Amino acid sequence: MTPGEGAAAGEDPATAPTADDLEDLLAADLHDADAAGPDAHGAEAEFEAEPDPAVVAAERDEYRDTLLRLKAEFDNYRKRAAREEAEVRERATANLVDKLLVVLDACDAAIGHGSSDVEPIAKMLLELLERDGLERMTPEGEPFDPNHHEAVLHEAGDGGESVVVEVLRTGYVWKGRVVRPAMVKVRG
Repeated sequence: MTPGEGAAAGEDPATAPTADDLEDLLAADLHDADAAGPDAHGAEAEFEAEPDPAVVAAERDEYRDTLLRLKAEFDNYRKRAAREEAEVRERATANLVDKLLVVLDACDAAIGHGSSDVEPIAKMLLELLERDGLERMTPEGEPFDPNHHEAVLHEAGDGGESVVVEVLRTGYVWKGRVVRPAMVKVRG
């Protein structure tokens, strides 16, 4: 050890404790603590007492109940998340179908004006969408239903129930939900 090492500022290096002195002091303290016994610090006394079986059973039951509750909450969360994901997917698909209806309308208009070149494309697109859940509404002769039909023209009738006389724009249903109501002429 060099002079001044381990000595506090202003102490004489010759009288400062050395590393060997500190080790001896620590060993003496440990020996005194062992001689005093385990109850001197109270640490070992806590572990010697046996736990009450009723307390242990109550804690076990509480932990089990908490675990079962958390498991049920997680199962409910997983089911709700899957249901919400399916709903989002359905809405996104219905939105895409709604955008494709413009193409079907354009094809129908072209076919109505005598252009037969677009018939195969219109047929293929309609078949593809029908396989996945699209239904074309054909309400002619049916009673008017404001949930499925949009009346834009009205002609006088016998005063009875309103009936769809003519379809001006085709309506579509996607998996049971109206994507676009049929634009119709009503009599009644």
